[in-house]
Amino acid sequence: MTDLSRSRLWLMRGGFVALVLVILFFHLLPLETLPRSWAGPDLLLAFACAWGLRRPEYVPAIILAGVFLLADLLLHRPPGLWAVLALIGVENLKSRGRHLRDASFAAEWLSVAVVLSVVILGNRLLLGLALLPTPTWTLNLTELVATVVIYPLIVFVTHGIMGVRKTAPGDLDALGKRV
Repeated sequence: MTDLSRSRLWLMRGGFVALVLVILFFHLLPLETLPRSWAGPDLLLAFACAWGLRRPEYVPAIILAGVFLLADLLLHRPPGLWAVLALIGVENLKSRGRHLRDASFAAEWLSVAVVLSVVILGNRLLLGLALLPTPTWTLNLTELVATVVIYPLIVFVTHGIMGVRKTAPGDLDALGKRV
């Protein structure tokens, strides 16, 4: 692997961590003082899915686990629960990325929607089994719908602005291996 590809790999990994920190920063700003009856999209999970499908080497499991655990701690969620579920979901998408590379965007969007549904509903189920307070169904469903609806915009930003593109058959990934 050349120094240029190695530096690009670490630059993109650092870029993902910086993106996560910006998302968390704006999530923590006290813009509203009253609780809302609806939830916005989970941008962190949506970007992780988009990056994981396009360039899995940019978001290794250890970085994903770290940023999702940091989000759990900063957002006052049960530490590790959402991190594990999100990590399993993104790793599942990464394992199917090679097959989705040649599929249409609709197939990718459907796969992401299924993974998001499993992660969000799995979180709700595990919180209930642990007898922890669960959010209302409205919050869970609006978060799911908002994240699925905004996913094409996330892909546009990821592809068009950030330059994280799918590999074509025969390309080399950032690690120098043929994909």
